[in-house]
Amino acid sequence: MTADSSGLPGSGAVSPETPDELASILDQVGYLADEGVATAAFLALRMRRPLFCEGEPGTGKTSLAVALAEALKQPLIRLQCHEGIDAGQALYEWDFPRQLLHLRALEAAEGGRLDAETAEQSLYTERFLLARPLLRALTSAPCVLLVDEIDRADDEFEAFLLQLLDENAVTIPEYGEVRAEVPPLVVLTSNRTREVHDALKRRCLYHWLEHPGLDREIAILRRRVPGIGDRLSHQVAEAVQRLRSLELLKPPGVAEAIDWAKALTALNKDTLDAASAATTLGAVLKYSEDLDRVRATLDSLLS
Repeated sequence: MTADSSGLPGSGAVSPETPDELASILDQVGYLADEGVATAAFLALRMRRPLFCEGEPGTGKTSLAVALAEALKQPLIRLQCHEGIDAGQALYEWDFPRQLLHLRALEAAEGGRLDAETAEQSLYTERFLLARPLLRALTSAPCVLLVDEIDRADDEFEAFLLQLLDENAVTIPEYGEVRAEVPPLVVLTSNRTREVHDALKRRCLYHWLEHPGLDREIAILRRRVPGIGDRLSHQVAEAVQRLRSLELLKPPGVAEAIDWAKALTALNKDTLDAASAATTLGAVLKYSEDLDRVRATLDSLLS
C-alpha cells in the first residue's frame, strides 16, 4: 500500500495541508466548519489522534464525521453506542451456526474420528469471524470511524476502547492481534449525558462544539435547503436563535433548524409569520411542553 507525503494512503485519498484547506473541502460537501472545528479536525488527521467532540445535541458532531469521510473520500464506519453495548456488538462475533456445520462436515469426512485440537484450530479463522464496526475499521483503512454517543455506553466499554485508541489494534483471544495498516481517523461524540472518563479523553484531541452564530446558521440553511429565500433563511435562523435562549426541555439544534426551513419551503412559504410558525413548530420542537410554551409567545418570538 502506497502513501503520500502526509502518511495517508494514495489511491485518491484527499490530504489537506492546512485547517483552511480542510474547511474548504468540508464546505464543498456541505459542512460549514468554523475555525475551531476545522483546526481540531485537521490536527486529528495530521497527528493521527482520535477527535473527541462534545456539545449539546444538534451542534453538528455526528455530521462532522460524516462530512470528513465524504470530503477525504474515505468510507465511514459508524458505531452507535447504547446502554449495555459490548465487544460482541462493537468488535466481533464468531459465526456459531457455520462453525457447527463445519464441525459436522469434518466429522463426516473423517468417518467420525475427529482430532479435537485440529478441529478447534480450524474453527477460529477469518472464515468464521463476523466483523463488527470496530474490527471493520481496523481492516478497512483508510476510513473514518465514528463512535457516536460514547456517553451512552458504560465504563467497561470505555475501558475496552483504550487499546484501540492507543495502538490502533485489538486482541481477539482465539484469533490473535488485529492491527490497522493505516490508522482510521476516529471521531468520538458525546452529548454529555454523563462524564466520560479521563483515561479515554487523554487519548484524544478535544473540541467542544457550540451552536452556530446567526450568520453561520443562515449560511447553513442556504446551503442545506434548496430554494430557500434570503428573507426566510434570516427569519428561521433568528427564530431558532431566540428559541435556544428560552428554558426549553430540548432546545433546537441545527438539524431542527434545517427541518423547519424545509417544512416551510415545502409549504411554499417565503416568510415566517405566526400562522405558518404555529403549524410547523413540530419540525423544530419535540416536546409538547415546549410547543405549548412557544405557541403562547409566538408574536414576541417573531418580532
